Amino acid sequence: MSSRRPHIVGVGESKYTRWGKIGDITEHALACQAIMRAVEDAGLEVDDVDGLASFAEDRNEAIFIAADLGLPCLRFGNMVWMPGGSGACAAVANAAMAVETGQAEVVVVYRSLCQGQFFRFGNPTPISSQPLEPPPPTVQSADSLFMASMGFAMPYGMLMAAAAYALPTRRHMHLYGTTSEQLGHISVTFREHSHNNPRAVMGGRPMTLDDHQSSPMIADPHRLFDCCLENDGACAVVVTSEERARDLAKRPIEILATEQGAPKGYAFGPFTNANVADEIYATGACEEMANRLWAKAGVGPKDVDVAQIYDHFTGCVLMQLEDYGFCKRGEGGPFVESGALAWKGGSLPTNTHGGSLSEAYIHGLNHVVEGTRSLRGESSCPVDDAEVCLVTSAACVPSSAVILGRK
Repeated sequence: MSSRRPHIVGVGESKYTRWGKIGDITEHALACQAIMRAVEDAGLEVDDVDGLASFAEDRNEAIFIAADLGLPCLRFGNMVWMPGGSGACAAVANAAMAVETGQAEVVVVYRSLCQGQFFRFGNPTPISSQPLEPPPPTVQSADSLFMASMGFAMPYGMLMAAAAYALPTRRHMHLYGTTSEQLGHISVTFREHSHNNPRAVMGGRPMTLDDHQSSPMIADPHRLFDCCLENDGACAVVVTSEERARDLAKRPIEILATEQGAPKGYAFGPFTNANVADEIYATGACEEMANRLWAKAGVGPKDVDVAQIYDHFTGCVLMQLEDYGFCKRGEGGPFVESGALAWKGGSLPTNTHGGSLSEAYIHGLNHVVEGTRSLRGESSCPVDDAEVCLVTSAACVPSSAVILGRK
């Protein structure tokens, strides 16, 4: 089975724009565009693809993608149950399993997100379609366990992710003295990285720590620049076997290990606050999963040359750094303040594309794209001789992660 070891061999994306600015192109068309570009990058033909995988309740179902792209045969179609952006690395894991077990030969993992077309939770109706006068409130039944459990929090105003993720971050600040300025160092660092990236929505728009500190408060302690962008766009990665990868266009990047999951009783973490153990409330809830990941890959935090850490909110970045062992619990604030995440001079260059805070928010699959480019030597912020890259998905909720390696 060694020749079937899974590798990423192609990456691609559409243009990334601020939500509502992509033009008339649909979310489905964006998905097809990203897939075709990733396949081309690999030196393959669309006819070679026989598997599709996505996550985050992607509306672009594999059977319709396969039909519209004209795939000769769809042997594997998969959607991850991990919620929201926590499923990006899990989708890569599922593609890897399909390849390694022979369920498919070439699997494309994709994510398309067109918020200008569909919007997001809390405002599901596009502005152009909203009535001038809002309708009176009505009582509706919940259509999922998530919505049912959220019903206990919604009356208190917890209607958005910024508020939910603010809770463990504020707890971390209370326990360890973490400061808003330390969170700001994360935002400023990733913004600096985006300036080299022609795909970044915020590239060329400088930000200082003073800018961060003076930005509006969204959900204490989250200021505007602690929160990820809202974007339209799509991206994709191509996974195939080592044997198939040898003769393709680009350097294949090995998937050394993957993990996904959640702690006991965790449910949706701070969104529902159901059964979250006190000892992990001020964490990303990834430590147990991280330990399994390192053991499976045969490497550790000290072996990582570059990292792509899911940055939906700055506090969750800081807590992940602790969970994955780059610093001790409670020491994330001083760690990021030291400049450790900087592309130049940092001990752990992180989010070299700008991340969800400055490149684009595509539910984190663009972090896998950047991790691949980092190890190929194609990143706009290249890390010399990088051989190991950690990529994580959303933290402070059930999560997933992948370790990539360059041969």
